[in-house]
Amino acid sequence: MEVTESLSEGLKRELKIVLAQNELEDQLTTRLNEIKGQVRLNGFRPGKVPVSHIKKIYGRSLMAEVVQQAVTDSSQKALDERSERPAYQPEISLPEDQEKMESVIEGQADLAYTMAFEIVPQFEIEDFSKLKLERPTAEVEDSHIDESIGQLTQQYREFEPRGEKDKAESGDRVIIDFVGRIEGDEFEGGSQEDAPLELGSNTFLPGFEDQLVGSKAGDEVTVKVSFPEEYGVEYLAGKPAEFEVKVKEVARPVDAEVNEEFANRLGFEDLAKMREAISDRVAQEFDMVSKAQLKRQLLDKLDETYDFALPERLVDQEFEQIWQQVTNELEQSGKTFEDEDTTEDDAREEYRAIAERRVRLGLVLGEIGEKSDVSVSDEEVNRALMERIRQFPGQEKQVYDFYQQNPQALLELRGPIFEQKVVDYIVEQADVTDKKVSKDELFRDPEDEEEAKPKKASAKKKAPAKKASEKKDAGKKAADKDAE
Repeated sequence: MEVTESLSEGLKRELKIVLAQNELEDQLTTRLNEIKGQVRLNGFRPGKVPVSHIKKIYGRSLMAEVVQQAVTDSSQKALDERSERPAYQPEISLPEDQEKMESVIEGQADLAYTMAFEIVPQFEIEDFSKLKLERPTAEVEDSHIDESIGQLTQQYREFEPRGEKDKAESGDRVIIDFVGRIEGDEFEGGSQEDAPLELGSNTFLPGFEDQLVGSKAGDEVTVKVSFPEEYGVEYLAGKPAEFEVKVKEVARPVDAEVNEEFANRLGFEDLAKMREAISDRVAQEFDMVSKAQLKRQLLDKLDETYDFALPERLVDQEFEQIWQQVTNELEQSGKTFEDEDTTEDDAREEYRAIAERRVRLGLVLGEIGEKSDVSVSDEEVNRALMERIRQFPGQEKQVYDFYQQNPQALLELRGPIFEQKVVDYIVEQADVTDKKVSKDELFRDPEDEEEAKPKKASAKKKAPAKKASEKKDAGKKAADKDAE
C-alpha cells in the first residue's frame, strides 16, 4: 500500500492510496481458497473443484468483494498510521474511468483511489476548577402551590347551563348539531350530533368558534369558514365550506372547588396530602429549571473559552438541519422573514453562527468526555428508550421496533445522555455558587436579559442573541438545542 498526501489545508486532508495489483491478486487467491470447500459444481466432487475453475466462474464477483474490503481496510490503516481523527466518515472516490476499474476487477491493474476528510481540531482542555458558575435556586412558597392548584381546578372544571336567553361567551361550552357542505354537497366527516365544543379552544376550523360567540340555546347559525391549505384531507384543503349549526345548550365554566372532595377526586387522602404532593412536584420542576439554567450558563462559558477552526462539512450539515426546521415552521405559519423583522440573508448569518456554536460545543464536550472516560451504558440507553416509548401510548410496539431497526435513532438517544454526563462531570469540578432567586427570575430566559443590555462590540464572533420580536418563533426550537 502506498499513501500520498495530496492536500493538507487547515483541517482538510486528501490522501491518494494505491493498492498494488499483486496485493489484490493475493487477497483474491486467499478468498478463492476459503470458498473452495463450499463450492458445488456439476462434474466435480465436493471440495475438488480446481481453484482456476472457481476463479473463472466467480472471479469477477469475488474480486469486487476483495476491492471493497481492501478499500475499507487500507483507508482505516492509512488513518491509523497518520494518527488522524476524521471529523466524519471520509469520502472515498474510486476511479471514474470505467476501463481502469474494469482492469482492476480483471486483476490487471493497481487500484488507486482518493480519500478526502476533515480532521478533528486539536485544542487544550481548560482547568475546570477555575470555572465559576452561579446556580439559581428558588424556594417553593405557598403561592406557588396555590397557583398549581388553581391550574388543576381549571383542568377539572365543570360546566353549568346558562339561562335560555343568555348568550355564549368565549370560554363557554356549547352542545351543537352541525352539517357541513362544500358547494352545496355534504362531505364525509362534516356532520355530527351533540358535539361538545369549548369556544376559544381552537379545536375546530379557524373562525368556526368565533361565529358561535353570542348565540343562544335553540339558535340556528350558518357558519362560513375555509379549510386550511395544509389540511390533512387533500380534497378538503383550501375549500370554502358552510356549516348549518344548531345550538342545543350553552354552559359556562365553573372551576372546581378546592376541598377534601376535590383532593379525593385526584386520588389523595386529604387536602394536606394533595398540597404536599404538589409542593414536591413544584420543587422537582424548580430543580429541573435550575439545572437547565446552570447547563446553559456552562455552555455559554465554554463557547466563550474555546475558539478554533471547525470542520466545514459538520457546520454545513448542522446549518442545513436548522435551516430546514426554520423554513418549515415559517411555511406552516404562513409567515416570511420580513414578517419576523429580518431578511433571509440576515437570518442565514444568525443561524450559521448558531450551527457553528453547536459544532464547537459538540467537539468540546466530546473531547472532554473522551479524556475523562465518560461513557453511556446500554442500560441507560434502554431507560431512555422506555421513556420515549411511553410518550406514544398505544404505539409502543411500533416505536420499539423502529428503534431496534434504526441504529442511528438509538445513537440519537445516546447523545443527550452523554452530553448531560459530561456537563455533570464539569459541574462537579467547577466553582459553583448557589444564588437564591424568585420563581420569575428562575424561569426567565437569559437571552431576554441580554437583549435588554446595551450592545457592546465583541472581539469574538458568537452565536447572536435572538431579536426581541422572536423572529425565532420559527427557529427557537432549533436554536435552543446546543451540542446534542
